[in-house]
Amino acid sequence: MTTSEPLVVKVGGAAAVDPAGALADVAALRDDRDVVVVHGGSTAMDETLERLGIEPEYVETPDGVVGRFTDAETMDVFTMVMPGLVNTDLVVGLQNHGVNAVGLSGVDGRLLHGPRKSAVRVVEDGKKKIRRGDHSGSIESVNHELLTTLLDTGYTPVVSVPMLGDEGPDADPRFTAVNSDADRSAAAVAGALGADLVLLTDTRGVYRDPDDETTVVDRVDTPAAFTELQTVAQGFMRRKVMAAAEALRRGAPTVVVASANADAPIQAALSGAGTTVTADALETDDATADDEEPS
Repeated sequence: MTTSEPLVVKVGGAAAVDPAGALADVAALRDDRDVVVVHGGSTAMDETLERLGIEPEYVETPDGVVGRFTDAETMDVFTMVMPGLVNTDLVVGLQNHGVNAVGLSGVDGRLLHGPRKSAVRVVEDGKKKIRRGDHSGSIESVNHELLTTLLDTGYTPVVSVPMLGDEGPDADPRFTAVNSDADRSAAAVAGALGADLVLLTDTRGVYRDPDDETTVVDRVDTPAAFTELQTVAQGFMRRKVMAAAEALRRGAPTVVVASANADAPIQAALSGAGTTVTADALETDDATADDEEPS
């Protein structure tokens, strides 16, 4: 019987992330706290694309955020790798720890649903451009009742993108599976459940100096501190800061960015390791994130 609010844990998909510690920690926490696992899979995606002779493509937005460009061919691989290979491996891992996990993609039960965005703004050769043909989306709704039903009956959901993209009421077909950034997907789930969010990655948190792991920003609980966090975050870490803000706006009490490779990484993050961002860090009129970012 759980005794506290639910927790959403996002397990990163970078090559340097070992999910074993996180899976064991979910098992250790399950008697005290409901946990929903959301996962990435960037390395598995890139390795599969390369085996198929497809070059992975990443683009940068005018705001300096780096993300994957998902064309039709990449989307086909994405639907095989993420809810197939990566999700299944994590579910099996949890089952081996005695956790009755259930794998879900965002299309199941309209778990993650929102409009498809077929064009994104990017910077190429120093010039701002519009890239069309993207297969990604912006999550507007989360079927939290599906997750709550599973949690209430003793299951641990393991959530993967793709999400269910809506082409519009006049489109035929109306719905399609599209990519969505895993950090932002986790943010949407945490917000819908009113749950704390832990983003486990291959660094100890957000660094003031990206080359010095001793410069971790430990706590962010004022708007001024959050502005500084946005300034120091570089590369893919900028997306995690964006996801933290989205989770807090949607209703998550706290977000922690921490190392997946620490001992008992989830419990360590909840005890102060990593970078903790609280709802007090956001201005009350803080603007929502740009929904034209690549996934």
